[in-house]
Amino acid sequence: MSESILTLNAGSSSIKFALFSNLDPLPEQPEISGQIDGIGARPHIKASDKAGRTLDNVDIVTTDGRDGQHQTALAFLVDWLHAHEAGWRIVAVGHRVVHGADKYSQPALIDDATLELLRTFIPLAPLHQPHNLAGIDVLRATLPGVPQIACFDTAFHMTQPRLASAFALPRRISAQGVRRYGFHGLSYEYIAGRLPQYLGDRSDGRVIVAHLGNGASMCAMQWRASIATTMGFSTLDGLMMGTRPGAIDPGVLLYLMQFEHLDAAALANLLYKESGLLGVSGLSQDMRTLLASGTTEAREAVDLFCYRIVREMGSLAAALGGLDALVFTGGIGEHATPVRERICLDSRWLGVELDIAANQAGITRISRAKSLVDVLVLPTNEEWVIAGHAARLADMR
Repeated sequence: MSESILTLNAGSSSIKFALFSNLDPLPEQPEISGQIDGIGARPHIKASDKAGRTLDNVDIVTTDGRDGQHQTALAFLVDWLHAHEAGWRIVAVGHRVVHGADKYSQPALIDDATLELLRTFIPLAPLHQPHNLAGIDVLRATLPGVPQIACFDTAFHMTQPRLASAFALPRRISAQGVRRYGFHGLSYEYIAGRLPQYLGDRSDGRVIVAHLGNGASMCAMQWRASIATTMGFSTLDGLMMGTRPGAIDPGVLLYLMQFEHLDAAALANLLYKESGLLGVSGLSQDMRTLLASGTTEAREAVDLFCYRIVREMGSLAAALGGLDALVFTGGIGEHATPVRERICLDSRWLGVELDIAANQAGITRISRAKSLVDVLVLPTNEEWVIAGHAARLADMR
């Protein structure tokens, strides 16, 4: 029977999962992958095998209220995996955990003490951390004795120098953990590991990676370590995103509180769910929909998205002291050809020279041969990173 690693990414309304078997070496693609959507409304599971064949695409029947649906969905997932068992058994579970604060620069094997410490980080990521930890709680109960490993989105950025992570706030507030952390670290870790394959010695140079999707950020790397990033204390900072505004003048928030009488809950809803591409376009948070639309508002949303990326690229290039390579990844980064073109053309001052035909063809290297900056398009694989850490910490590799 084949030993297998389960990876879990439990969010507020969805749970992504993947199962990796034959662990030495760890395959790039899982045996099974899928997602449970609609938690809090009508949970639905969709899963496929490594050949892309659909294994299931059904609603999950539940009588639980909204708060109980996470636990029901996770328990259903474990039962579903056992029902679809095909010569494998789960020997470790790797969990994406958004926040490790300043305590974790590496993944951690979860015990009672670790879990209690992670609960103290909930104020740092109140919309994400509770759901990540709920996944750990349920899997510990349903798979007793199976090692559980936490892999942190913040860990990759712990290499940043102090100046890059500091806010100009009173020290008493900084002492509470209020600083720039950065996120999407599992994606950046994967890309950093792939750079030598495509850049050779330049992979240790000055590289900016743009993780562009519904959530979006950029990371400046040198020696394949994080030097600076666009996200800060929370996942709201930096780039414009699907439903988040990115960097915003704090005075706007004060204005909304004082004159529009928005409380913390209303502000959180505005900033996390109503802004970004959706808010500017008034149409959709999906870049594909906006690129296909002919409305002025949709074009403006795309323009603003690209403009903010180019602005932030200049900031990250300044932190690096120049630029040797630019890498696009994430759903938009990998698939939105017009977005990549616009960003590259507006970054010519940095030495970027786009090969328009290569970009349209969707190949890995989209810069011209004489470009001072190498430009790549690389798919990310956060699940593979999590599975690798889980296998290592469970003493299986």
